[in-house]
Amino acid sequence: MLDLDLDSVNEALRDASAQEIVRWALALQAKTIATTSMGRNAAVMLHLVSEVDKHVPTIWVDTGYNLRDTYIVAERLIRDLELNIHVYSPLMTSERRNAIMGGVPTVDEEERHQAFTHQVKLEPFARALEDFKPEIWLTGIRKEETEHRQSLDIVSMDSRGIIKVAPIFNWSEDDVEAYMEQHALPTCRHYFDPTKVHDGRECGLHTAA
Repeated sequence: MLDLDLDSVNEALRDASAQEIVRWALALQAKTIATTSMGRNAAVMLHLVSEVDKHVPTIWVDTGYNLRDTYIVAERLIRDLELNIHVYSPLMTSERRNAIMGGVPTVDEEERHQAFTHQVKLEPFARALEDFKPEIWLTGIRKEETEHRQSLDIVSMDSRGIIKVAPIFNWSEDDVEAYMEQHALPTCRHYFDPTKVHDGRECGLHTAA
């Protein structure tokens, strides 16, 4: 396990650019993964990491509920950025699950929604962690997105002992849009995460450990 003084590391990286933070993480020469949701502005992190090192394994948990637009843009990004992509999918097809569960449970159906989230996102991600055994996780989380994320920092450690590095942690929505425009990155106009449903909700990937 990496032994880092998180306070001093975060202080040192406070004014670093997103690319400098990616370079710092990779310079630790530990087992590293990046993750993507292939959501609306997922191209930002994919581009940032691929500009530094295209060999970093990128984990995409495809819930099976993505919209056509998302898949089209995802394929374009995988091709154009030459990503080292590894797709993890649920063990059960979405059609079969819909038949059994009666469609996507609402967040109000807490127990059913938790079971659904485990099946389509947490279990596939657990498989990815088992396969890659990362010490460092490059993630696109941003401070302003959810209440939970406001308690984190650029570099944090989850209860599994994995060091999370968030190069765009302090970016605003405007910063994200500006980067997308500057690098002419494609975005999927239609994106739906059935495990979050509402903006500002965690799906559990960053809180499950």
